[in-house]
Amino acid sequence: NLANYHNAFASIYEGRYLAGIVAGMKLNEMIEAGQFTADEAKIGYVGAFTYAEVISGYTAFFLGVRSIVPNVTMEVMYTNSWFDIDKEGAAAEALVAKGCVIIGQHADSTGAPAAVQKLQDAGTVCYSIGYNIDMLPTAPTAALTSATNVWSVFYKELFEAALNGEKIAPDWAKGYDDGAVAVTGFGPSCAAGTAEKVAEVEAALRDGSLKVFDTATFTVNGETVT
Repeated sequence: NLANYHNAFASIYEGRYLAGIVAGMKLNEMIEAGQFTADEAKIGYVGAFTYAEVISGYTAFFLGVRSIVPNVTMEVMYTNSWFDIDKEGAAAEALVAKGCVIIGQHADSTGAPAAVQKLQDAGTVCYSIGYNIDMLPTAPTAALTSATNVWSVFYKELFEAALNGEKIAPDWAKGYDDGAVAVTGFGPSCAAGTAEKVAEVEAALRDGSLKVFDTATFTVNGETVT
């Protein structure tokens, strides 16, 4: 209730769902190549804190992967820091050691992608899904894509409102339908057909035919969520 206080954040969970599509396509490619079975598919996630945005984000990522590979499982490790290159790298290494072949993240450094690239260079089969920025400069063959916010959408609305003397939205949150969320370019290791599948899912997010957290598709202890 303060006139000069405003909240703004993009609906990044939509981008994380799409990053999950990219990861799922890669997993499916590896399954079809006989590297492991669908029941053995396992991914990992480096999270910063046990915090609502992190939890909703990795849930969206997991749902995206599961839309392609329904039997995949995921393990999450927390660093208890928003930015810690060493801890994020160590968490990624630990998850790969546990059999995770793709490592997602909601932590802000290049630690996890760099660690995954190092492991891949040493002969381990593993890939990375980043956050915020294109991780290809850090992990040129390990990085698949990153979920990212497109802040220019908010800045444009904010500055135009200020310039025109209009009220600034006190609580702003927009997603794919407004271009406020995206995934970065696809790395060379992405599975064939990834761009086409992502475009299909993007269109569904934009027109509202796909809701990431559609509880009609969920069950808890075998029962539909109402």
